[in-house]
Amino acid sequence: MNLAHAIEAVLGEAVLDVQQLPGGDLGGAARIVLADGRAVVAKQGHLVAREGAMLRAIAATGAPAPQVLHCDGELLVMSFVEADGRAGWSSLAEALHDLHAPQDRSYGWVADYAFGSVTIANGAMESWPRFWAERRLLPFCNAVEPSLAARIEALAVRLPDLLPETPPAALLHGDLWGGNVLFHQEELAALIDPACYYGDREVDFAMLQVFDRPPESLFIASDLAAGWRERVPAYQLWPMLVHLHLFGDSYRRRVESLLSACGA
Repeated sequence: MNLAHAIEAVLGEAVLDVQQLPGGDLGGAARIVLADGRAVVAKQGHLVAREGAMLRAIAATGAPAPQVLHCDGELLVMSFVEADGRAGWSSLAEALHDLHAPQDRSYGWVADYAFGSVTIANGAMESWPRFWAERRLLPFCNAVEPSLAARIEALAVRLPDLLPETPPAALLHGDLWGGNVLFHQEELAALIDPACYYGDREVDFAMLQVFDRPPESLFIASDLAAGWRERVPAYQLWPMLVHLHLFGDSYRRRVESLLSACGA
């Protein structure tokens, strides 16, 4: 069954138009126009049910996310969110305050996830430095050359001295770069394309700075713990290892710089 027929079957409405949406190197989404005038977004694949569960978890905190209209098997259908890119950083700070409310949970998530061919292991742990080492950094040691692997392993040993042992467990978006933050008319419209798990909220703030430069007002409003800037390199290392693995050596220098910043 093609995408238009699948949408018609689950929503009971004729499809007038299907347009592939731009953005993202690891998966596509399509904007669907229905006969009743609505626009929805659809994704297909073996992980979309997990994405739907993550979007619902984000929405349950009060942070804006697309409404999940259908999530079953390999089809996810959600509301289309208008975005004009006119940033409203104070509204993002408010949303992250809701998203990151402390939870009485272990670090991790109910299921593993993936960025393309990179598995994101989310098995629960009680120690945050151990989670970051074993679930995020050490899995890359078999995928990089020995000199980099040795530096990652050395950093993993030092993480208990760099990261808090038991920071409050927050629901993380998990892939919070600028392309996954939709602004409209200077307000946050939605957080999209999550890779959720529970962990230190500073991870999301570090990710926001990987490709973008949010204003200082965002960090002031978010009241981050003392020393958070010193922990940014350790938290940015994981997404850069993902990029190194998926997209090649153009990211190697960034990985090496982050390792150096962590003393490894």
